[in-house]
Amino acid sequence: MNNAPTGMGMGMMDGMGGMMMWGMGLVWLLVIVLLVLGIAALFKYLFGGKR
Repeated sequence: MNNAPTGMGMGMMDGMGGMMMWGMGLVWLLVIVLLVLGIAALFKYLFGGKR
């Protein structure tokens, strides 16, 4: 009797864990993209030369 709710709970946690992993992956991807763009802008600003 105790196994059924535990199994259902684990299934729910697996689904949420998968979604959270995708969300965290997306957040890290955005952070990396923003860092790369920021570094590129900094280099362009520092070494772009005078116009």
